[in-house]
Amino acid sequence: MQNAESAEKSTARGADERLKALEAESDIAADYLEELLDIADLDGDIDMDIDGDRAAVSIVGADLSNLVGENGKVLEALQELTRLAVYRETGERSRLMLDVSNYRANRKAELEQVGQKAIEEARATGKPVRLEPMTPFERKVVHDVVAAAGLTSESEGEEPRRRVVVQPA
Repeated sequence: MQNAESAEKSTARGADERLKALEAESDIAADYLEELLDIADLDGDIDMDIDGDRAAVSIVGADLSNLVGENGKVLEALQELTRLAVYRETGERSRLMLDVSNYRANRKAELEQVGQKAIEEARATGKPVRLEPMTPFERKVVHDVVAAAGLTSESEGEEPRRRVVVQPA
């Protein structure tokens, strides 16, 4: 009985430590992004959260479309720079997710629909459905939708032309 209690306490301590580490990542990222906004003379508010097993930081405000860029390319680059800032401070690789003006949240909803259509097509035709090339974030959203529907999917190709292929049942 004592071993079970000890294991529970150890697991709880590990979860608390992980949560504190994610909160620290959020704080570091927010500080970095606030400096960036000041330098660029952009107005924006920074929201921090923990989303599952990763830190999530959002910048919301007036016109921040320059921080998103065409098809989210600037946002992807900004996310990588922010992850590097976290790494510089912690020495640990970060899986932080950055969103600007709800671009990722809106894109996620669109991709869930794309995934549903691909699932329907794969079931109807019995053939694999190859989607357009996507970023790692976009592929993950589609893979999750496909898995939730009970089908399988895989990624094929090389970056930046890597795409999801939805397999029929």
